Amino acid sequence: MAVNFIYPDYEVARNYDRCIGCRVCERQCANEVHEYLADSNKMVCDDAKCVNCHRCVTLCPTRALKIIKSGNTYKENVNWSGKTINELYRQAESGGVLLSSMGNPENYPVYFDKILLNASQVTNPSIDPLREPMETKVSLGAKPRNIERDESGRILNNLPPQLSLSMPVMFSAMSYGSISYNAHESLARASEALGILYNTGEGGLHEDFYRYGENTIVQVASGRFGVHPGYLNSGSAIEIKMGQGAKPGIGGHLPGAKIVDDVSRTRMIPEGCDAISPAPHHDIYSIEDLRQLVYSLKEATNYKKPVIVKIAAVHNVAVIASGIARSGADIIAIDGFRGGTGAAPTRIRDHVGIPIELALAATDKRLRDEGIRDYVSIVVGGSIRSSADIVKAVALGADCVYIATAALLALGCHLCRSCHAGRCNWGIATQVPELVKRLNPEIGYKRLVNLLTAWQHEIKEMMGGMGINSIESLKGNRLMLRGVDLNEKELEILGIKHAGE
Repeated sequence: MAVNFIYPDYEVARNYDRCIGCRVCERQCANEVHEYLADSNKMVCDDAKCVNCHRCVTLCPTRALKIIKSGNTYKENVNWSGKTINELYRQAESGGVLLSSMGNPENYPVYFDKILLNASQVTNPSIDPLREPMETKVSLGAKPRNIERDESGRILNNLPPQLSLSMPVMFSAMSYGSISYNAHESLARASEALGILYNTGEGGLHEDFYRYGENTIVQVASGRFGVHPGYLNSGSAIEIKMGQGAKPGIGGHLPGAKIVDDVSRTRMIPEGCDAISPAPHHDIYSIEDLRQLVYSLKEATNYKKPVIVKIAAVHNVAVIASGIARSGADIIAIDGFRGGTGAAPTRIRDHVGIPIELALAATDKRLRDEGIRDYVSIVVGGSIRSSADIVKAVALGADCVYIATAALLALGCHLCRSCHAGRCNWGIATQVPELVKRLNPEIGYKRLVNLLTAWQHEIKEMMGGMGINSIESLKGNRLMLRGVDLNEKELEILGIKHAGE
């Protein structure tokens, strides 16, 4: 029998004085951690299978369970941490690439946490959002540089297609297959109720959700899964996915275990077959090639829908964005290195890309310096965690933000980071029918509505505190930001002053 060098990361602590042997934990755990021994009338656990999803802890009627971090340690070594050693052992045993889910968990700086908001005091009165109107609506798309009027002096509507949102937030791309039918329904229904949009991701659009077209962004990725004329015309916008924050420079991968009946039909690939997107689009090797695809998609939809180009945040992101702005795209989406994913090589997720805050500030500055900022709108994602992050992103130059992990947390995700296994105990990142039904979309969409309604109230409060009554007046207004614990270079890139200045 082979030696297992790795001690479990987590241990299930069971209080046998409280445990009544109801076996709820056994029935609820998709990872088969818990087992009832009839001979001894006792529940036991296999800690090695636990992913710390907290399903058993949450549903235990007597609160007899808790999950604790394993106390097992290797001999102290600053260079060789326990995590590094365990990963090495896993690869020595399997010979394979390590896969991980969700966003980068490493201890890199979070610049949003080092940026503070200014507030009005005596000379610039604050605004009370409970008593005075506050505007959080945004319009995404290219804006004309000049106002045109007819012979009577009336303003002509010469706007290209726009996306109208009740607030500067959208649900980011999460494909049907990587997340469940019920999760997609929750996102679609919440988008309709809130007056915002959600993104299909690269897996096509299930036929049941075409009715949410006005609140849908359809995505075209390198694998072209699920792409056909009806799909392109079903949404309000089309997004070309060139890159993703969690895995810049590589393609996508949905394991075959998740390609079940409806997913197979939606993606137009065989059941059980891994869906692997190429790293590049094989028809795009330059900005000129990208321009061809942009206009091909506009032609296919009669120029009625804005086209988004999504890229990962990398070191030359501002230069790339400049090219995209000239390609005919209406919106640029930039995804930072903390962005979530259903599956990515661990090394790439944790070591490739740059923070969204720096990428956004550099891009906004470059486009302004070149006089082309109005050619495109900017949407950013990659660990937007709260309404404060949204306000800071807008002040750094974003028109809008994408959220994904925050939305999944609202649906019940406990961030156990095992989405790629397809055994999500909360019915989100799974296609197993008995697990999918654990997420009730009737409840899920209301939780999403509650979350963003609360955030919208907080955005208004923060804007009011600055003496600003419109989100448009906040966009790129870096005077409203101050940095703490940042060096001169970081402040220069962010374009903000240090606190106290």
